[in-house]
Amino acid sequence: MEQWYSGLMPYPVLLPTQLAMIVVMVVIVRDVARRKGAFSVARRRAGPPLVWLSYLYAVSMVVRYLVTMTLYPERRWFGHTIPIWFHLVLAAFVYTLGRYHADHAPATSEAGATA
Repeated sequence: MEQWYSGLMPYPVLLPTQLAMIVVMVVIVRDVARRKGAFSVARRRAGPPLVWLSYLYAVSMVVRYLVTMTLYPERRWFGHTIPIWFHLVLAAFVYTLGRYHADHAPATSEAGATA
């Protein structure tokens, strides 16, 4: 169990936060897959910021991994790093969402905008 928990956030706060994030992610995926719902509308302006945020998020996790390996060499390569890998999965989700917005938005400005 200690491999799964980084200790950066108290567990009574961490678990509900993680559950809320999973619920939001499931709703996003459901809306996009069904092509209806609040999250199904692709917005071109949302794409690039989400993609860049995903890059920043992933790079910060790589830096976190390198710092962890420098300060705690006994954890190499996968000891106590499960939270870092899960954050990389979240970065991939944000990247995928950003690409969805960038690739599926109407060619004009924002969806529903008038000229």
